[in-house]
Amino acid sequence: MFQDPFMPIAAFPREPGWRDVLVIGGGASGVLFAANLLRHDTDLRVTVIEGRHLLGCGIAYSTTDPDHLLNTRVHHMSAFPDDPDHFLRWLQTEVDGVRYRRDSFVSRATYGRYLAALLAPWAASGRLLCVAGTCVAIRERTSGVKVTLADGQSLAGAYAVLATGHVVPRPDPAGLVTRAWSAGADTVPDRAVLIIGTGLSMVDQVLSLERAGHTGPIIAISRRGLLPRPHAAGTPLPTAGEILPLGVPLSAILSWLRGRVRQAEAAGGSWRDAVDGIRPWVSLFWQHMSTEQRARFLRHGASWWEVHRHRIPLASADRIAAARARGRLRIVRAAFVRAEPGRDGAIRAVVRARGSATQDSIEVGRIIDCRGIRNDPERNAAPVIAGLLAQGAARVDPLRLGLEVTAESRLIGADGHPSTRLFALGPVARATFWEITAIPDIRIQAGQVAQRIAEQSDGRAVSHRAQQS
Repeated sequence: MFQDPFMPIAAFPREPGWRDVLVIGGGASGVLFAANLLRHDTDLRVTVIEGRHLLGCGIAYSTTDPDHLLNTRVHHMSAFPDDPDHFLRWLQTEVDGVRYRRDSFVSRATYGRYLAALLAPWAASGRLLCVAGTCVAIRERTSGVKVTLADGQSLAGAYAVLATGHVVPRPDPAGLVTRAWSAGADTVPDRAVLIIGTGLSMVDQVLSLERAGHTGPIIAISRRGLLPRPHAAGTPLPTAGEILPLGVPLSAILSWLRGRVRQAEAAGGSWRDAVDGIRPWVSLFWQHMSTEQRARFLRHGASWWEVHRHRIPLASADRIAAARARGRLRIVRAAFVRAEPGRDGAIRAVVRARGSATQDSIEVGRIIDCRGIRNDPERNAAPVIAGLLAQGAARVDPLRLGLEVTAESRLIGADGHPSTRLFALGPVARATFWEITAIPDIRIQAGQVAQRIAEQSDGRAVSHRAQQS
């Protein structure tokens, strides 16, 4: 049985020799880091601070809808890059686990259980502790870091790792627009639903509406009206680092990529093989781009890349295609302008069709915001991030994607100097790595940061509770 690792700070053990690495956030990024660090034979203890008293789930894996599938096959979802079948072995211990294969797509809820189970042995050993609370401040000191919680209590550690996940926009104050993963009012079954965005979250929301018995029309809008492409069998086209066109204009990169697609097709494969072949190198491409090149890519290329890179299982694609064929789902190229109260409890969605200067209104029963993860990291900052920015211990990149970190994931301060004790991983570090929002990429970064901290750590110290100052 999984031992609940959460405990009040006052109950923390104070064994001599332990030193804490404080992990801010217990979602996928935080759990992957903790699991990777705890594999090292060190005197370090991991303390995870998580506000929801639930490890591993976060936004992506807290869903309970069985129709919400991972968009990546099992063999790419292991927590450990050097043990690609770890997740598969865990799956095969589950009820009916024998049916899973390396190329299976499983539910997001199942993966959330796997992430929580990763930490079970360490909770029992005492090397993992968890605090149910919200971190509001981090202070770096010469000898370590101090973390303050919303209730005024504090913790001290040797290092702190920001694993706060995706930037979540503020709720609509009028309550007319609900976020994709927020609980909202029940949808009137026969009323239209407007979904803003046509990416992965839109797919999940459509499947959930159908499972709930919704019968009204569903309208999904986005600037380009692009849908995620479906997965298909294939083998990544081998891509050596020395052939990468780094530091060249975007047009040259696109031309090179098209050449890779032709090469994959000539070998009997498809464009998927070319895309998957360069996946390990995407962050390197990003890091060799100037700010101007990155901005141009975000304007013109990011949407196209994402629908080809972040694909969906064929089962999900077939259901979306069937909903469109029946007229249940319409994909419209348009921009969302605002929401207004409508008649008889309805909501009036004001939209503008692509290429038009005219605004139109649609009466719907619900508006669901699935516009994705590019939200201003300062305007929508969590308290701990806002505090770091205010004290100059962190800074936002020029394109407002996230916090700037070094190639070693060390947090960069307002003065341009990297921290020796503060690290950031997962989506919060997107400004530096770009492709750092999916498990195959996060697990590599988590392993690298864990390795650096384990190597950087020398000597032994007593883990202790910091006195409130």
